[in-house]
Amino acid sequence: MKAEIIVKEAMKVNPLTCDPNMTIREVAQRMRERKVGSSIVVRGCNQPIGIITESDILKKVVAEGKDANKVLVKEVMSTPLVSIDPYASLEDAMKVMNKHNIRRLPVMEKGRLVGIITEKDIFRISPALIEIRREWSMIESSKEEKDFFLSGKCEGCGKFSTDLMEVDGVFLCESCREK
Repeated sequence: MKAEIIVKEAMKVNPLTCDPNMTIREVAQRMRERKVGSSIVVRGCNQPIGIITESDILKKVVAEGKDANKVLVKEVMSTPLVSIDPYASLEDAMKVMNKHNIRRLPVMEKGRLVGIITEKDIFRISPALIEIRREWSMIESSKEEKDFFLSGKCEGCGKFSTDLMEVDGVFLCESCREK
């Protein structure tokens, strides 16, 4: 019997990244050139802080009639960033995607961006997971998912954290959760 397929086996390495101060037009052009639907937003020493997707651009820029030459990535990116460990199973990746209603999942190892996995990548490897995803959509899971982390600005202290958790509808770092 074959062992479970892990994220590392299905993910794409070298995901497109962008700076939060780039314009939407610049990042959209880079996405078109690389033929991808998203870019991981990084700052400083390649520290992921968010993601910008085709959907973000359509809903938050185009549909609002904003000028893509003037709107910055940081104004419309999705944050906090939900990610997964490269050694998590594809099923776990699907659970995380379903829980957060997302189709792209950055892959982080020891705080470092190592890849990205999409629904398309998973379905290409395991078409049976399409049906499983539908079933998960109908089931509310009270169990906390393992192997994923939220990164972004703590809504308690305002500091950047790679260990955010939702507490009463607010994303807090470990220090603020302990208070």
